[in-house]
Amino acid sequence: MNEDDKGTYGHVLKYTGVFGGVQGLNVLVSLVRNKFVALLLGPSGMGLVTLFNTTVAFVSQSTHFGISTSAVRQLSEYDDDRHPQVIHFVKVVRAWSLLTALLGMLVCIAIGPFLSSTTFAWGNHTLHFILLSPAVAMLAVTGGETAILKGRRQLKSLAMVQVGSVLAALFMSVPVYYFFGEAGIVPVIVLMAFVTMVLTVRQSWRLYPLELRGAKGVLGEGMEMVRLGVAFTLAGIIGSGAEMLIRSWLNVTADLDVLGLYNAGYMITITYAGMVFSAMETDYFPRLSAVNADVEATNETVNKQMEVSLLIAAPMLVGLIVFLPVLIPLFFSSKFVPVVAMTQVAVLAMFFKAITLPAAYITLARGYSVMFLLLESAYFVVFVLLIIFGFERWGLLGTGIAITLANIFDFVMIHAVARWRYGYKISPAVMKYSIIHILIGLLAYFTTITVGGYAYWVFGIGLTLVSLLFSLLILRQKTRLWEALMRRFRG
Repeated sequence: MNEDDKGTYGHVLKYTGVFGGVQGLNVLVSLVRNKFVALLLGPSGMGLVTLFNTTVAFVSQSTHFGISTSAVRQLSEYDDDRHPQVIHFVKVVRAWSLLTALLGMLVCIAIGPFLSSTTFAWGNHTLHFILLSPAVAMLAVTGGETAILKGRRQLKSLAMVQVGSVLAALFMSVPVYYFFGEAGIVPVIVLMAFVTMVLTVRQSWRLYPLELRGAKGVLGEGMEMVRLGVAFTLAGIIGSGAEMLIRSWLNVTADLDVLGLYNAGYMITITYAGMVFSAMETDYFPRLSAVNADVEATNETVNKQMEVSLLIAAPMLVGLIVFLPVLIPLFFSSKFVPVVAMTQVAVLAMFFKAITLPAAYITLARGYSVMFLLLESAYFVVFVLLIIFGFERWGLLGTGIAITLANIFDFVMIHAVARWRYGYKISPAVMKYSIIHILIGLLAYFTTITVGGYAYWVFGIGLTLVSLLFSLLILRQKTRLWEALMRRFRG
């Protein structure tokens, strides 16, 4: 392997590692926070938090026109931060963000009674949704400023915002829940939206100070961004709507305790995987957008991202499967033990997510909004149907099986479309690493359901080490990782 290839792999590894590390800190702090929240509110309280957060996300994605994603593609087209077109487009993004903030807040207030009746089978929660409307507005502003930072590759600033937000969530939410219990849920959501907005605006305005001069008439210039964003909005509505439907259905069919358990299992699975996947939006997506017209360069970029994402994520996922019986009671409480089986099988879905997301971003980089919408819609329809079927047949375990099956379906669909529409070909290296790591993951899962006692830990830890050593061996061959570590050790 030549030095250029090693440098490319090293770049992917560096920024995947940087944001993986940031996400690792975020996960650690979030788990500590969730531990306190679980103890203070219990499963039913966590279920209530889930319902409100999911509803806020639904309204936000329904009214924000996908600007947080569509703006990144256009902002990443220029290398010079001070290019006149970049500076002007920043004004366009901010104007549309403000407009969607006002729209989102008004919509949340207007449909408060409808949200209350469809989300809850008991009580009138209209006032709660009205009080959540400022959070919807602040999320719109945050989304626009985040798009500016992502588009201009301000990775350090994005990392600082993420760390600051998660620390603020810990130190603000725990005291509020301690003194006010479930009555503090809505204030915490609004406060966190405010803090995240302030932190993001602070970083973005340092790069591009707020400038009102010349902002008149910019709304019309953002129509291309908005047209692309409409598909993201519709996909967001479908995605958030699917999450709302599942959680509302679980709340009505079962109860808040079951909903809280499901959310805990879903959260620890998806959040943990986010340690690696967070780098895709911040570093990978702008890089892919820059070469989207070149099929060969696109294939190379996608395959290298897949390799690194899988090699980093796989050992963590195997370890997660093995140690979940210890981690869930530790980070939540003994009341959440029933969710262990669901979460262990759901973790298998993340192996497929690692080799699906990089290919899925090709559609976004090409700006094919209709195709993106169709793919997202198909996935969420299958996801909802599988969750309902799985829960009715096997309870919470069935929802874990459903999550994995839905991600296998997504993998097949995304790769088929990428091959057919964009000429993408998965590399032999990705195929080889995927087969090896998925087999190790399956062995780890079957260990959890067939082996007990000391043998469980021997086999489980052994498989985790095998996965880790395999990944380190490949990363050593393809990057300058080993040389860098040796220099630090000797220095």
